[in-house]
Amino acid sequence: MLSAEGLHEAATLLRLFDVRFEETGFDNWDGGTAIWTIYILIDAPEYARVGPRRTTLEEQIAARLKPIIDQYSRDWFSVSIAPKLQMPISGWRGQDTELSALTRQNIFDGLRLEKVRWSGVLEDVEFLQRIFDLKAMPSFDTRFTDAASDIWQHRVNNDDWDDDWVFGDTRFNLLHCSSEQFVRFLAEMVHPVVRPDRNEALQIVQHINEQLKPERWHLVEEERIAGRPRFVGRRFAGTAARSVSRARTVADALDAGWMQKEIERLERSVDTDPALAIGTAKELVESCCKSILAKRNVEVSRKADLPELTKLVAKELKLVPDGISDEAKGAETVRLILRNLTALTQYLAELRGMYGSGHGRDGRHRGLEPRHARLAVGAAVAFIDFVADTHHRRLLDDTEVH
Repeated sequence: MLSAEGLHEAATLLRLFDVRFEETGFDNWDGGTAIWTIYILIDAPEYARVGPRRTTLEEQIAARLKPIIDQYSRDWFSVSIAPKLQMPISGWRGQDTELSALTRQNIFDGLRLEKVRWSGVLEDVEFLQRIFDLKAMPSFDTRFTDAASDIWQHRVNNDDWDDDWVFGDTRFNLLHCSSEQFVRFLAEMVHPVVRPDRNEALQIVQHINEQLKPERWHLVEEERIAGRPRFVGRRFAGTAARSVSRARTVADALDAGWMQKEIERLERSVDTDPALAIGTAKELVESCCKSILAKRNVEVSRKADLPELTKLVAKELKLVPDGISDEAKGAETVRLILRNLTALTQYLAELRGMYGSGHGRDGRHRGLEPRHARLAVGAAVAFIDFVADTHHRRLLDDTEVH
């Protein structure tokens, strides 16, 4: 019923997670009525992500259960989404949280909706052999001795399995295998040999990364094969991930679509192409300045460079409050912090020219590293966060005055 009405999130919770019934009360009126609570026990990370939507989801589920339960019982019931309790694990502080089953299911549902063939241009056996030892895996068909023969029989010879059969096959256990194994499967789906169409592969990666981001995983380009990207799964680096997340919040607040494009480029390049990430950090500051100035109807020359833009923003936003003289303690310090913050990304962008590709180097040369990129990104995000917050604060002040 939930799926038929398009309430897919509630339906997925019921499909994937455990349910517990508990009598939580009794009403003596009219002969007595038992009061039950139906607990839907979901993983703690998923419980946190559902957040304030819990009440809506509980109501959706309860409304569809009522006409069914009313046929058999006069008891009262309510639905409660609760975190699943687990026994402590030794050394739990060092444990890495696995990708949730709900996120994996969402990715599979997206592939189904977009009618994406997970094995690309390859046959199912040919694809799976790139990841698994099918000869060592059992057959579900007693006529065969291994998974390779079993799969070929039902996907090629008989063709009596659904196209998405692999998502629920317990031999591969994609809903509950390790995170590394799962993202390897996803990365193999967009391998140039599996999916030669570059645009199709990039579109699939974008959809997959939208689901993986909340769990701090993503597919990133590792290398190029015949001009086509080969992706691997990686966890977000802690500092860079927090900076990128904050940058996205700023872009949303400014309704700046172009900034979102630059943020996506930052995500892909911090670890794989530090020089590109540094250049993009500089462009992010420029886009933020232009967005704020445009919203405040300040004309900007097309030739304005980063120092000019930051100077205009500082003047327009009055970053040093009125009424504080240049001699006042702290005023000049604020100016220096802001000036050096914007200059830092400019200096690091200049380093890209010195340490980037081209200009033959000797064997001892070492280029920019991800740590340099994280420094540039952190500086850029600190600046745009500050000026965007100030911009919104000024708007509130103006509203209160009027």
